[in-house]
Amino acid sequence: MVNPPVKSVLYWCSECNIPLLGRTCGCGREGRRIALNRPYDVRPALKTDMDLMRDLLARRFGCREIPTVILLNKTGGLDRNDQVIANGERFGWLTFDPSSKEYSFDPSFEALPFLVPRITKGIVDITDALQRDPSLSGRRIGGKRVRVKSTLPDGTVVVRAGSLWGVGQQRDGHVRIKQIGKVTPCTYPESDWDLAVVKNTQALKNLERNAVRFIRQHTRDKPCVNVSYSGGKDSTAALELARRAGVETAYFIDTGMEFPETLEFVGGMDIPIRLHGRDFWEKAKEAGPPAKDNRWCCEHLKLQPVKDWLSGTGECVTVQGNRWYESFVRAGIPAVSKNPFNPGQVNISPIRNWRALEVFLYMWWRKLPYNPLYDLGFERVGCWMCPAMLESEFRRVKELHPDLHKKWMKFLREWFTDRADDRYLTCGLWRWEALPPKMRELSAERKIRIPKGR
Repeated sequence: MVNPPVKSVLYWCSECNIPLLGRTCGCGREGRRIALNRPYDVRPALKTDMDLMRDLLARRFGCREIPTVILLNKTGGLDRNDQVIANGERFGWLTFDPSSKEYSFDPSFEALPFLVPRITKGIVDITDALQRDPSLSGRRIGGKRVRVKSTLPDGTVVVRAGSLWGVGQQRDGHVRIKQIGKVTPCTYPESDWDLAVVKNTQALKNLERNAVRFIRQHTRDKPCVNVSYSGGKDSTAALELARRAGVETAYFIDTGMEFPETLEFVGGMDIPIRLHGRDFWEKAKEAGPPAKDNRWCCEHLKLQPVKDWLSGTGECVTVQGNRWYESFVRAGIPAVSKNPFNPGQVNISPIRNWRALEVFLYMWWRKLPYNPLYDLGFERVGCWMCPAMLESEFRRVKELHPDLHKKWMKFLREWFTDRADDRYLTCGLWRWEALPPKMRELSAERKIRIPKGR
């Protein structure tokens, strides 16, 4: 597999306090480098994300103020595990535990210049402990375990040792120091996403110009050209680019399992063709729930309806919103490829090298509407019970649409008749036919019984 030139680092303008799409800000200043974790798909923290981080910081540290411009970078873990970036630094980690159903926010050492003047609790002073134990003297205590007297509940703490500050994890009367050092409180320039759009306008113009040129190059003189529209952010950007390239025909596949918010949003996007997936529930009663490693639902609900429709249309070129950064599977799909399920369809991906950051800034620049589910806490949108969804997102389904959540859990319980532990379902382990190592470790640690054949 040949990977496209990915952006494994992020550039940040310290003068404007905003992320950059290139190395240089519109103000003329060159950005500072921030190394990212795979898959490097940084995205803006939106309303529910921001509210969640405020609440977690307030509960743990008594601080409700957070930076206005925050990026999230999803990384590997049991469920949601986002690297948080703000003020040009790695600001912390936002994590969801699928077993306890609890979120946690762990600030990084780099966040302390912002947090120290604002926090009012969650601080453990280890000055006396260091004086009592000569082996802990000095700054070289990162990674060491210090016995403390603290009434704080176990979890992340901010550590103070004389004039030094740090971060650590408190557990069973001890604090394990992650990092400690001299911290100088800092005031950061005010910023917002409108400013980020303005200062990245030239980069956005270049992205649009290249994408429109790409679409025209591969659709010129083709008798049948269309856009595959899902209602998600990527296909919204692809739809706008295609229309600017002169492509008007677009289709949306109603799988029958779409969020109500998605159906309402798509209804206002002027999509002329609506296709319908086959009956999901009838197939599910025969095949069982779809899984990450057995996504029969995609063929049944999406690919087959398109194939049936195109059988009367002939060969075509379809503009789609696939991106390299989304997943390892999509990373292997070339920018121009024949659809293996429907050889008469050539798929082109004009935003293949865009990150989610580029997509959101582009939509804001062009003042495009986007699916409200993103503001409601979903990192991706699709079917409301999709196995690719995180357990943290399925928790949001329960909060927003309890009737849908109840319906799916009822089906799962009826399918897994041999279950001895309901946590296999409530922790989201049903999403795999063959559990990956990290989920097997979770089930072993929490003593969750795995049904036969899984």
